[in-house]
Amino acid sequence: MNMNVLTYLACICFIFIFGRIFILPLKKVLKLIFNSILGGLCIFIINFVGANFGFHIGLNFFTSIVVGLLGLPGVVCLIVVKLLIG
Repeated sequence: MNMNVLTYLACICFIFIFGRIFILPLKKVLKLIFNSILGGLCIFIINFVGANFGFHIGLNFFTSIVVGLLGLPGVVCLIVVKLLIG
């Protein structure tokens, strides 16, 4: 009976440690995906408003990831690059 309790405790500890190892990278990946979607939406809004002024930023995987990684400074960076390059 004593061995069963130790086995259960060891399994619970293993599951806890296993979960802690994989939950952190999963949170980072989900945050990147969420920020990329928000970045794509932000670029879409910029393109919608910028259509009146002839301003357009390409909405693709690269620009969405840049905004996903950098956030609002990424949007500003894309706008500055677009204005500099033309």
